[in-house]
Amino acid sequence: MKIIIVGAYAIGTHLAKLLSRNNQEITLIDENEENLERLRSDFDLLTIHASPTCIRTLKEARVSSTDLFIAVTPNEYQNITACSLAHAFGAKKTVARIDNCEYLRPENEEVFKQMGISSLIYPEELAAKDIANGLKMSWVRQRWDVHNGVLVMLGIKLRESCEILNQPLKDLCGPDDPYHVVAIKRGQDTIIPGGNDELKLYDVAYFMTTRNYIPYVRKIVGKEHYVDVKNVMIMGGGNTTVRAIQSIPDYMEVKIIERDEHRCEQLNEILDDSHTLVINADGRDVSLLVDEGIRNTQAFVAMTGNAETNILACLTAKRMGVRKTVAMVDNIDYIDMAESFDIGTIINKKAIAASHIYQMMLDANVHNVRFLTATNADVAEFIPVPGSKVTRKPVKDLGLPAGMTIGGLVRNGEGQLVSGNTQIEAGDTVMVFCNNLGMTKIEKFFI
Repeated sequence: MKIIIVGAYAIGTHLAKLLSRNNQEITLIDENEENLERLRSDFDLLTIHASPTCIRTLKEARVSSTDLFIAVTPNEYQNITACSLAHAFGAKKTVARIDNCEYLRPENEEVFKQMGISSLIYPEELAAKDIANGLKMSWVRQRWDVHNGVLVMLGIKLRESCEILNQPLKDLCGPDDPYHVVAIKRGQDTIIPGGNDELKLYDVAYFMTTRNYIPYVRKIVGKEHYVDVKNVMIMGGGNTTVRAIQSIPDYMEVKIIERDEHRCEQLNEILDDSHTLVINADGRDVSLLVDEGIRNTQAFVAMTGNAETNILACLTAKRMGVRKTVAMVDNIDYIDMAESFDIGTIINKKAIAASHIYQMMLDANVHNVRFLTATNADVAEFIPVPGSKVTRKPVKDLGLPAGMTIGGLVRNGEGQLVSGNTQIEAGDTVMVFCNNLGMTKIEKFFI
């Protein structure tokens, strides 16, 4: 597949690194020579130092034969213009990074399609949804709902109170059991488990279950004593904070701590509601946090623009008794460190945005792809077409590649777990888990 990426910044650089490892033909365009130089020597890709909205540049990059054109510079107008030009010159699919949530409204979708833009990516909106989902369950590291929650994936850190440690999964996750363990993060390793694998203390285990059995999973992992989140303290008042607050339930009371006085005034205008209080202060001031009631707060979210500050702030909140902490960590290199500190949920906008863009590379009907933060595993929703390989035999006879498992499916609006005897049907929404960037090997089962 031929892919052009415009913008060697956070998301573009991350995508270029991922896709170049996957043997794709990558061309990276940027107006900043230094940005390109950092990537040129280490990765197998072509770089062009030029304006992405220059017609000569696009022709030089052979945009007419491009399968996927990705514009992710910090300038949304440049991204939209570049995608429109790329489409006009023959690019098959285009995706533009934006900063205006108004563009995402359903009534505007057709407008952008007419402009030649296949998909819009607003990283702050995507991250905000992850944060809001995480706050709904104080005992969960990551949560992913399929079809409005009829099927749910839960990433959970296992502590001493977990009652299913050190037992083969074949004895725990049979055809009649209400959950499957679909991935395990253990230290630096990610395991797509088989029947003989066991859950160990301090693993992060990823469970697939249905909505009705979430309380059961909570019980067996020993998290019933975790209180539900009703009070949230957020450090940093950027766009992601605004979108997260607009997504969380009304029963949660929120305090935002923001250093910039002018931004505080803006937040008070944007968030004109009764359950949000904006405080003009420095969230690194421990005495201030105490005065504002952090010891009685169920969740602390650090979303400044500095990863180190966010990690340290969450560590401080943990020491002060906050059970649920969330840190925005935009530097990929810091994610393993943050995970080793056991700070809780880690949000990385680059990885979230890259997940949504990556699904456009696949030929199969894929509704969602997610790179699980801090793991080397992916999860995706595939919809098989009539006659596809995955519909011809029961799951146990499909010959699925090593490092892949099917966790569940949605059929006629109902979620159900998958066992070896399950017969997948065309039109099902099938949840697939695999080792990092293995989706291209799996899609052949669904087309």
